[in-house]
Amino acid sequence: MRTRVAFGIGLATLVFLLVQLGALALVPTFYDAGYQTVEDPTDPTNSLVYIGAILVATAVMLAAFKYDFDWAVRALVVVTSGMLSWYVFSVFLPGLVAVGAALVVAGALVAYPEWYVIDTAGVLMGAGAAALFGISFGLLPAVVLLTVLAVYDAISVYGTEHMLDLAEGVMDLNIPVVLVIPTTLSYSLLDDDFADANDVHEDARTPRPRPPAGDSVESAAGTGGDDEGRAAADGDAAPAEDGVRDAFFIGLGDAVMPTVMVASAAFFLPKTLAPSLGVPGLPALTLPALTAMLGTFAGLFALLALVLKGRAHAGLPLLNGGTIGGYLLGATLSGVPVLTALGL
Repeated sequence: MRTRVAFGIGLATLVFLLVQLGALALVPTFYDAGYQTVEDPTDPTNSLVYIGAILVATAVMLAAFKYDFDWAVRALVVVTSGMLSWYVFSVFLPGLVAVGAALVVAGALVAYPEWYVIDTAGVLMGAGAAALFGISFGLLPAVVLLTVLAVYDAISVYGTEHMLDLAEGVMDLNIPVVLVIPTTLSYSLLDDDFADANDVHEDARTPRPRPPAGDSVESAAGTGGDDEGRAAADGDAAPAEDGVRDAFFIGLGDAVMPTVMVASAAFFLPKTLAPSLGVPGLPALTLPALTAMLGTFAGLFALLALVLKGRAHAGLPLLNGGTIGGYLLGATLSGVPVLTALGL
């Protein structure tokens, strides 16, 4: 395997792993801190409300890009990054120190949004959001949420393609709505203007300008390639070795949504049926949660295999499908009845 490709896959795996381990570490402390956001976490209509919120947010962001309110989107994401970072820091650090650390994260995104700053903020946001949703969405709501979002993701990427429009809008905002996965440490997001990026669709009659990225909110992932007929990825950057570009991009939601299932499995399955594995620092980790994680990575590797061919792809069908399948396998191995595992 080419060194640059291996580096990119390894970094993507590390980022996903940090989000999942961070969420698992935060689950018990978030619950003890009273961060559960709904009165009845077993109600599946909670998932429908959240999905409705996603649709509204997507429409608002697309309108903002259309009418040149990009700055408002960037400001909102930076503020949200600070808030979620505060949630994470507040359970480990004293009050003012946690506030200060959160302000540093938000300030770094404004002052110097290089790829490693964005990815660090993305890990904090992803772990915090997944833990919050994990303790707020019971097993059935989590399964419903991941299933519906996987279908929506496929439609929005391969059908209406509005998720690609959304990705195009956020690419030059340098915000942790997308994770930046370089294939070389010399890559600089700040020097990449994506001027030559475009995606040639298989059924398109005219190539359409596209970023080399996947979704900005929930699920597509994409990259550029040097191979003939594939998308350019790095603007003015020189082609990298063996036709591999310097970076590819994955929506933060691709890391968060599967992790919601992992956190929900860890929190809501009865401990008598799925006891803790006793891993130091991760008391919430159970066999079903572990196999859900493994399912996520199976989906991630399948997704990256497609992405590295040079086209944008919907991420959540593979990622969510792998996570749910892995979770159900682990629940079965633990002796958990299927209906119980599904929250029924």
